[in-house]
Amino acid sequence: MTTLKEELLPATSRALLHRIALAQAQGRAPSLVAAVIRDGRAVWHGARTSVDGQEPDEHVQYRIGSITKTFTAVLVLRLRDEGLLGLEDPLEKYVPGTGAGAATIAQLLAHTGGLAAESPGPWWERTPGSLRPELADVLGEQPLLHPVGRRHHYSNPGYTLLGALVEELRGTSWEEALRREVLEPLGLDRTGARPQAPHAGGWAVHPWADVLLPEPAEDLGRMAAAGQLWSTTADLARFAAFLVKGDERVLSAESLREMRVPAAPAEAADVMSGDAYGLGMQIQRRHGRLLVGHSGSLPGFLANVSISVEDDVAAVVLANCTSGPLVSAVAADLVRIVAEAEPRIPASWRPLSDVDPSTLELTGQWYWGTYAFALRLTADGLASLEPLSGNGRRSRFRPNGDGTWTGLEGYYAGELLRAVRRPDGSVSHLDLGSFVFTRQPYDEEASVPGGVDPGGWRGIG
Repeated sequence: MTTLKEELLPATSRALLHRIALAQAQGRAPSLVAAVIRDGRAVWHGARTSVDGQEPDEHVQYRIGSITKTFTAVLVLRLRDEGLLGLEDPLEKYVPGTGAGAATIAQLLAHTGGLAAESPGPWWERTPGSLRPELADVLGEQPLLHPVGRRHHYSNPGYTLLGALVEELRGTSWEEALRREVLEPLGLDRTGARPQAPHAGGWAVHPWADVLLPEPAEDLGRMAAAGQLWSTTADLARFAAFLVKGDERVLSAESLREMRVPAAPAEAADVMSGDAYGLGMQIQRRHGRLLVGHSGSLPGFLANVSISVEDDVAAVVLANCTSGPLVSAVAADLVRIVAEAEPRIPASWRPLSDVDPSTLELTGQWYWGTYAFALRLTADGLASLEPLSGNGRRSRFRPNGDGTWTGLEGYYAGELLRAVRRPDGSVSHLDLGSFVFTRQPYDEEASVPGGVDPGGWRGIG
């Protein structure tokens, strides 16, 4: 085991090593490598292998399968941010004649386009991409299995279409666009569509005997945008840090936040398990914390990137076996170990640099009917509205520059908050999407919808 930076406590590092050692041994993986990222940089790297004296380091390539989809989603969001497409535009507008063109770009990103999970014909992951040279070969005669937009149904052909979209609007190959727009700016020089030494070989481990079988490493051709990439723990550590903080040369933090928001209707089982899907990113609840990222698999390889944005801790786990260790669970455990053993030190509290008195006047206790809320201003320039009971609707609001505020999340996302003032300029009440918030419950002096009983508050005698 090697440590990139001596920043974790020895007990934490040992716990991380124990977890991956357990995963490699119990999962019977020829090798397993992992990295932990904190504060935007790799702080730990570990490896276990069945070959004495050949422990892979953080620069050995593994195939990462569907983590490729997150890279493809970044390319698509770049196109949106440049004004070259709208996420609600149908695919047909840019890539006509596929038979799946009614699906929007956002639906393809979120796997709600109604497409089949796999390509027809021979198992595409273990056969040459030359068997599927055209989009029609990837989609088949009936590409749609479900009504467009109605359910989340994971689709590899859907990301093939997104790769074709990138090629159409960029006028170059998906691979070249990815290299130029994402890999080079982020310094991911060990990530690419084809393996470069040193790289791990892919293996199948017999389910009932401790013996191995080499897996083929096919070029996926048209399906590349769904799962072609090879990478390393060092590169994926940098990519995980980017997925949290953004990089204006590639994609803004705001657009990355958008990718991390659930965008697909969840199946009942997903609700129970705490799983959701955003725009090219998986969202999971594990150990009481929210993790975003993506898993990947191809014959001979397993991969996972898991990120706790709140803890600012991420983990990468790669293995070279078709089945065995549950790498998503391993990554979640690595995040948990660090987050619990060495909790994030919060930034120092700092006051606002300036505040408008008319804005400060809005803070304090408010009532929606008989529900008590508190409105606070925070140092990031936002306002928060939270129920005093701790349960109920809450949201942060960003200022619009004209005295109004727009909700950022939850029930009030996109809703307008404004102060309604009396003729003398004093605040009568707050209007939030037609909800009236008053300084007293059912304030007689405010415009409470339905009015206030003139008899006022009373007891029962």
